[in-house]
Amino acid sequence: MEEALLEEQDIDPEKRDDWAEVQNYIEAINSAITSLDSLPLSNRLLKDTHETLMQGVRGEGKLPGEFRSNQNWIGVSLKNAVFVPPHHEELAELMSDLEKFMHNDELKLPHLIKIAIAHYQFETIHPFLDGNGRLGRLMIALYFADFELLDKPALYLSDYFERNKTEYIDRLMAVRESNQIKQWVIFFLHGVRETAMSSIQVFKDTLKLKERLEREVLPHFSTRRQENAQTLMQYLYKSPVLNIKRVSSLLGLKPNTAATLVDDFVKYGVLVELTGRQRNRLYLFQEYFLIFKRQDDE
Repeated sequence: MEEALLEEQDIDPEKRDDWAEVQNYIEAINSAITSLDSLPLSNRLLKDTHETLMQGVRGEGKLPGEFRSNQNWIGVSLKNAVFVPPHHEELAELMSDLEKFMHNDELKLPHLIKIAIAHYQFETIHPFLDGNGRLGRLMIALYFADFELLDKPALYLSDYFERNKTEYIDRLMAVRESNQIKQWVIFFLHGVRETAMSSIQVFKDTLKLKERLEREVLPHFSTRRQENAQTLMQYLYKSPVLNIKRVSSLLGLKPNTAATLVDDFVKYGVLVELTGRQRNRLYLFQEYFLIFKRQDDE
């Protein structure tokens, strides 16, 4: 998880493809959330988001931003496929129907049940040649934002689906094969509840950490240095891995002055040096990072 927070040049070359996928995820969801100000959750938005997801990563040559123009399947081959999605000539009608379903106010369905069904439908239609799983999970967060269930995409079900991957796939297949939609919806709702509880705990732990650091660490800095210390502390919640160069640029300080401030943050236990190097050191806001890591591990 910490590698996702690093700059590309600090990543092992063998892991840069995975790193790039994570960065695409971040860019895609942020861009899509911004687009929701002028564009509803729609096929156009999904295509734009898919194009961002696929830039420069695995699947980039498989029509990014466009619905597939031939048959795809899930499995090692078409002959031995676990599941064969609908024919590509049906996609326009099916995806149009899905878009209308999500925005049909006459259906008196609770939003959480509606997006559970919509996610199942999207994954079953499998409209893109690649990246359907990534976009289908992201679509859930976009639904929450578009219908103002959440102001920010703070509830993301990827981790729940990954930790319960076998059941996730089995539940989807059971709907396809024997119409077991109720069991799928229950599985989905369990995920929403579990993820929401986890997110609430992250927020509580973050606020507790913030209050403690403001009470115990910031008073150590003189009045002259207080503004820089506070600015750096606030920045760490946005970007918990940094180096001296970034601190210098952020605060408009000379490198030596920035290094002294960082050294003090290390001394007071806010930052931990990651590399063990004498030059080009990286520092982690460890306690904050561990709040998310604990939730990820549980």
